[in-house]
Amino acid sequence: MKAYVAGVGMTRFEKPETREWQYWDMVREAGTAALADAGISYGDVEQVPVGYCFQPSTAGQRAAYELGLTGIPVYNVNNNCATGSTALMLARQLVEGGAADCVLALGFEKMKRGSLGGGADGGDFATSPVARHYGVMAARHGFEMTPPTAQIFGDAAREHMEKYGTTEAQLAAVAAKNHRHSAHNPYAQFRDVYDVDDILAARVVHRPLTKLQCSPTSDGAAAAVVVSERFVEERGSGAGSVVEIVAQAMTTDTDESFASGSCIDVVGRPMSRAAARQVYERSGLGIEDVDVVELHDCFSINELLTYEALGMCAPGESGKLVESGATTYGGRWVVNPSGGLISKGHPLGATGIAQVAELVWQLRGTAGERQVPGAEVGLAHNIGLGGAAVVTMLRAA
Repeated sequence: MKAYVAGVGMTRFEKPETREWQYWDMVREAGTAALADAGISYGDVEQVPVGYCFQPSTAGQRAAYELGLTGIPVYNVNNNCATGSTALMLARQLVEGGAADCVLALGFEKMKRGSLGGGADGGDFATSPVARHYGVMAARHGFEMTPPTAQIFGDAAREHMEKYGTTEAQLAAVAAKNHRHSAHNPYAQFRDVYDVDDILAARVVHRPLTKLQCSPTSDGAAAAVVVSERFVEERGSGAGSVVEIVAQAMTTDTDESFASGSCIDVVGRPMSRAAARQVYERSGLGIEDVDVVELHDCFSINELLTYEALGMCAPGESGKLVESGATTYGGRWVVNPSGGLISKGHPLGATGIAQVAELVWQLRGTAGERQVPGAEVGLAHNIGLGGAAVVTMLRAA
């Protein structure tokens, strides 16, 4: 059975502690918008997977109860930075498997200011689920007194520069592009425009990554209504046109992630590549068919690594690809028209669903000033260190 996204909604992503709201307030705003977009009520929803990382167990119920008290199943989902796309994947599986005709995927996060620690809980490395990943980093690069997530991705950037000749200006070009895109996104945490020189001149977080190349901590929520073909036939497409989830795949770490001892592999390029291949095989579509991409640019280097993993260029050619203008308006693809994680923000549980919300608006042709002309096929990529990579192919119905 086919699955469609019938409605989406999200809050503006905000700097933590700058707005007086709780996570349930965020979900009420995003969920209400998604239900209205789908032209349904909460009473039509049969199941609700809810993604988040920083709240206690059953926070999903507390959030969903703001939308209604109908007694339906609510699942609490936690998969680090891939949490939102994991909730969406569960919604799709429920619909495609025939267990439900209408599922609401929710994702939210209320975070603290400052850099993330070694895992989603910022806890002790010895008991962290990503201790093995950081062990690979430490064995090759040592351990510096810089934020650990920026450190492991920054070390991946150093390796890419050493192996392929990637330049600091090419890394900065990723951030410049995404900050430029976010200027037209009213949901983005940051809307200021910076050029490459500005980004290179910003404070260094972990060489070669500067502050403007790192995604911020954020508060916010996103929601998506996923429905079956039968539901669409019986109820219509709601307030906006539906978008088909053509294929979706999740992969986790394999031996390839750790065998090389490289941070490029340990931060997820093999997972992303494997997930993309599965999606291409299942959908019958390739990267050459894609018009618009929302990918996980938690740091500028990860956008470059993801270009390679998705098959947009050969390994080592991603710096030249972004520098050429191929991944912005007027190029072969538009990547992160929302501004991406770097500029739109990164509330962990909401990120993956927010990516799909942006693609739904793009494929409907309703993205306003950031609209990608003629967009018909979109691809979302969401990754969580620890690890999980989710790739989703969407097509205008």
